[in-house]
Amino acid sequence: MLNSKQVAYYNSNGYLTIENVYSASQIKLLSDVTDEFVEKSRLVTEENDMFSLESDHSKDNPRLTRIKTPQNFHSIYKKAVKDEKMLDIIEHFIGKNIRFQGAKLNMKMPQGGRQVEWHTDWGHHPHTNDDMLAVGIALDDITEENGCLMVIPGSHKWDAISHHEDGFFVGAVDINSFDVKKAINITSNAGSISIHHVRTLHGSAPNMSDK
Repeated sequence: MLNSKQVAYYNSNGYLTIENVYSASQIKLLSDVTDEFVEKSRLVTEENDMFSLESDHSKDNPRLTRIKTPQNFHSIYKKAVKDEKMLDIIEHFIGKNIRFQGAKLNMKMPQGGRQVEWHTDWGHHPHTNDDMLAVGIALDDITEENGCLMVIPGSHKWDAISHHEDGFFVGAVDINSFDVKKAINITSNAGSISIHHVRTLHGSAPNMSDK
């Protein structure tokens, strides 16, 4: 499914997007289940082991930022993270012995859905082996307007970046420690996947669209 140019691009830049990995029927199933979880969140008033919420979340206006460990709550999510087509792609980068680390379903509600501060996933993992990557499955079309992923190409080859401030872990890097003008917007269609290396510096803006 991948060619040598795509593999070389990932190795050089630390990220890659592949279109049409998940079928329209798979995306509809995932989207329908996700809508069911949004409905369930109407009964939640504070963050729990399933949901992370926007500060203005309410029963009448459910606003989620994340469904935590979705694969533990529904078989459709569990099936998605074990999709053979997706795993075959990952094999090009880390080999056959693929170990699943974890999952989350990030959401950005219309008109201001939360941004993600600049960070590397490596800064959040207590590992010594950085032969790791993250896979994003697009359930909707991802655009600049609705807060697409942004990455700094080649940053996976940098020395580890601190995610601390005044001696405390803050989960993000100092915006002044790199040139944000070099960021690339990763836009794609529903059903695509994005892959980025565990050391790749990335973030995203709020969703300012009405979708």
